[in-house]
Amino acid sequence: MADTGMPQRGAGGAGDSRNDSIGELVSLAIRDASQLVKWEIDLAKLELRDDIKRFGTSGALFGMAGFVGCLVLVMLSFALAYGLITVGIWTWAAFLIVAGAWTVLAGLAALIGWARMRHPTGLRRTRASVQDGIALLRHGGSTDGTGQG
Repeated sequence: MADTGMPQRGAGGAGDSRNDSIGELVSLAIRDASQLVKWEIDLAKLELRDDIKRFGTSGALFGMAGFVGCLVLVMLSFALAYGLITVGIWTWAAFLIVAGAWTVLAGLAALIGWARMRHPTGLRRTRASVQDGIALLRHGGSTDGTGQG
């Protein structure tokens, strides 16, 4: 029998399980099960806390990489504009060409993103899985609807 920290009642107080009533045994089982669930929840909290710390650190590093990427993009844009000036394009036109190219790229990205967001999946697989689970429970464990597993 599991050690629950509670003194066992028995014939001589020694915890003789043959003399325990069914009610006491059920009570012990329920107490042990609830303690196990509590420990599992505590373990899940600890693991979740560690995951949140790791994701926070990763997010900060991704943010820093994105910021540095934006700085590099600005520098490359200037380099491209000055490269166009070297080829013989007017200064204002060179910077306008670079800005226009980035505007077209951003517009294409927004258009593709909008097109992908227009048709959500509606959680089809999740809905089907839940419906299968409910059907399984309703029909006593069978999936063919006959009640035979």
